[in-house]
Amino acid sequence: MTTGPHGVREVPFHLQPNSRSWPKDLDLIDGPPEDLWAAGQLDLLSRSKRIAIVGSRGPTSYGLEQAARFAAAFARQGWVVVSGLARGVDQAAHAAALEAGGGTIAVLGCGVDRPWPGGEVTRSVRADGLLLSEFAPGTPPRRHHFPLRNRIISGLSSAVLVIEAARASGSLITARWATDQGKTVFALPGRVDNALAAGTLALIRDGATPTGSPAELLADLTGTGPPLDGPSTPSPSTGTPLMRALRSDALAPDELCRRLQRPLAEILVELVQGELDGFIARSPGGLFRWVEHR
Repeated sequence: MTTGPHGVREVPFHLQPNSRSWPKDLDLIDGPPEDLWAAGQLDLLSRSKRIAIVGSRGPTSYGLEQAARFAAAFARQGWVVVSGLARGVDQAAHAAALEAGGGTIAVLGCGVDRPWPGGEVTRSVRADGLLLSEFAPGTPPRRHHFPLRNRIISGLSSAVLVIEAARASGSLITARWATDQGKTVFALPGRVDNALAAGTLALIRDGATPTGSPAELLADLTGTGPPLDGPSTPSPSTGTPLMRALRSDALAPDELCRRLQRPLAEILVELVQGELDGFIARSPGGLFRWVEHR
């Protein structure tokens, strides 16, 4: 086996239906893949608790925040977050799942040896999550591959959550695949005057289950719904520059980006983590504020 400088396996795993690591859920879908190639943590395919989180490539800050919120909460409960690695909601979900110490699977429309798009999130998924594709190594990204890969995203998952989607979004294709596969589709409601809420509102009208919190979604899936937010205990993150900035003022994510000169995705992950830990609260108008613990 060939490994890179950090112990990461460089040669992709080649899986076939008789392979020990083959995800049996895919045998039940229409048009199951004949082969799969994987790069990263192969054991993620053996976990039974998997949820897909998908959405717009050009989401609002609210969409990014909610993708991170749901992904982090589910990852903390041992669920593997499945998505498509696209910029926007998909990458926010992958990044938040890993930041929370959980697992994530990115299903590609190209070979796992040339994942698209590239960037820091892709490298993190390659190292600590799993890249998965039915397309052989060396295959470049092609437009018609992405609707096909959506059936694998839903096929691997117990349910699909759509965060934000326009009426012509690829996320709606994933939702249709999920419905055809007998999976539950959840949709996060949005503002009626937001074009990125049109797709999720249409899903709800067509029978998708609206949801507003990870605990609510888990209750619908399992009938138990244990708290997903975790205990409000002191966290090492309370002394970060972001936390210090919020001690003096309630701020929006965009303003925090400007002040701290950090990417929005990183800011949102830390905000969600602070909210889960009980040190940050959301105020009206999309502002975040520090919560004093006595």
